[in-house]
Amino acid sequence: MNSRIGIIGAGNMGEAIAAALIRSGAANAGDITLADMDDSRLQHLETTYGVSTTGDNTGLFSSSRVVILAVKPQQMGQVLNELSGHIGYRIETRKLVISIAAGIRIRQIEETLYGPLDDPMRANLPIVRVMPNTPALVLEGMSGMSPNRHARDDDMHQARRIFEAMGAVIEFEENQMDAVTAMSGSGPAYLFYLAEAMIAAGLRMGFSREESAALTLGTLKGAVRLMEEHREPPESLRRKVTSPGGTTAAATGVLDDRNVRQHIVDAILAARERSRDLST
Repeated sequence: MNSRIGIIGAGNMGEAIAAALIRSGAANAGDITLADMDDSRLQHLETTYGVSTTGDNTGLFSSSRVVILAVKPQQMGQVLNELSGHIGYRIETRKLVISIAAGIRIRQIEETLYGPLDDPMRANLPIVRVMPNTPALVLEGMSGMSPNRHARDDDMHQARRIFEAMGAVIEFEENQMDAVTAMSGSGPAYLFYLAEAMIAAGLRMGFSREESAALTLGTLKGAVRLMEEHREPPESLRRKVTSPGGTTAAATGVLDDRNVRQHIVDAILAARERSRDLST
């Protein structure tokens, strides 16, 4: 990648990005610096990955060619004000800013980071909004990505390479990013919720927690693999395993009677609305 990468925020996603870049060979540990207020967290990252760390957000921003904002949405305003408010804030050479904060729109980042800058400096500071998800921690992430008007093809290539180190990436218009957040950003939790219910059913039927968890995890993994390899719609695969009057039909009949499918759709739409709310 041949550029210094700074990550502001050393939580789970900040660590996942750094680890994926190193493990995939997209960047060397010596090219990555993470900033955070938690000294013990920074020590862990230095020891584990050999990266550099700092408590100085503005220093990291100034020295990095790619800056990833991996802070929580409620912390974003404070961090942006800190970066744009320090003495000597200027963008003399091109710098790519990537935000992974849910619900924070590009224009909100522009309002603060572009405020003190003239037009040529703004053009030197492209911004890309990315919504990754937690399977990125095991390099199976799904990320949606949207650029602002100053992002060029090489900026998008660089952003894509960073997040492809953790999984798959799809580009979207920004007006679709709240839906991306609802589908893939929150999506793993829907599967975890199903797994919780399956494990609970196993316990009710007399399995141990270990047996119930193993049956659940193995079944979910196999079902996902089947969808990936057969490339059939899930409806088709479901019908193949559902014999009339059989055990699967008894189970799906309960789900249909209780309108579970529509409740799931409504839940995902509610997640999209919450993402929109976060931006205001």
